[in-house]
Amino acid sequence: MAEITEIRWHGRGGQGAVTAAKILAQAAMEKGFHIQAFPEYGAERRGAPVKSFTRISKDPITIHSPIHNPSAVAVLDATLLDAVDVTEGLPEDGILVVNTVDNPADVRKKLNLKGRKVFTVDATQISIDCLGKPIPNTPMIGAVMRAAGTLPLEEVISGFKHKFSAKFQKEVIEGNIKAIKRAYEEVKTE
Repeated sequence: MAEITEIRWHGRGGQGAVTAAKILAQAAMEKGFHIQAFPEYGAERRGAPVKSFTRISKDPITIHSPIHNPSAVAVLDATLLDAVDVTEGLPEDGILVVNTVDNPADVRKKLNLKGRKVFTVDATQISIDCLGKPIPNTPMIGAVMRAAGTLPLEEVISGFKHKFSAKFQKEVIEGNIKAIKRAYEEVKTE
């Protein structure tokens, strides 16, 4: 893992981008990493564009600002590709993970991307299949973990269980874990 791994999450209100950032940070913290997870809201309403951020480091984190040059960007809603510059600040060796039925080459062409590693996964369908609802945040965590290799999948699943076992019924926990694992396996790259 790099000195600090920084992930920027793009979604729409209600899709769970903020929760995804926190789940990943919680899993990293349980393994002894220093973390930050925080949102940036615009218009605070369901469906409005939302950004959230995750920082993970072996050393204490002294930065307290939004992430401007992320190691990876996760896009929970492909309609944001036309509304927001999701690749802003993403370095040439950065990772872009998009929730879409399109293949990575189509996303690259649409965004006219040079460099960067592009991954796609149909996180919405996975969440419908596993949870009965189109909330793509947990499948996107699995896809990002596969693409970025920030933490082992089992550590993320352990962190998810720890954070939510007291809050949700066993079936909800199991559905989310299934969604994380399935997206981890189904994410595609060029």
